[in-house]
Amino acid sequence: QVQLVESGGGLVQAGGSLRLSCAASGRTFRQYTMGWFRQAPGKEREFVAAINWSSDHIYYAEFVKGRFTISRDNAKVTVYLQMNSLKPEDTAVYYCAAGVRHGQYDYWGQGTQVTVSS
Repeated sequence: QVQLVESGGGLVQAGGSLRLSCAASGRTFRQYTMGWFRQAPGKEREFVAAINWSSDHIYYAEFVKGRFTISRDNAKVTVYLQMNSLKPEDTAVYYCAAGVRHGQYDYWGQGTQVTVSS
């Protein structure tokens, strides 16, 4: 069982930056691929970025490439999402997820709100 708690969301102006954190519980954190997803009002949840246990496989959605960076610190059992050059369309609730492989996520956090003003 893995519990995930996101933090770092907030209100930022367009062009600004935020860093989201996702703290995990459980000794098996190292085994999991970690992902970030987001859901804007009235839209379906969409994939943002993912990173495998050893950080040598990283995936990004096209719309965040060059702006967002995912990373993890297994010693701190935490995964991060550095978000730069934020746009109003990045406004959403951002969720952290853990799974045995990319595309198969079994555990989800409660989400953190990111609001980007124009």
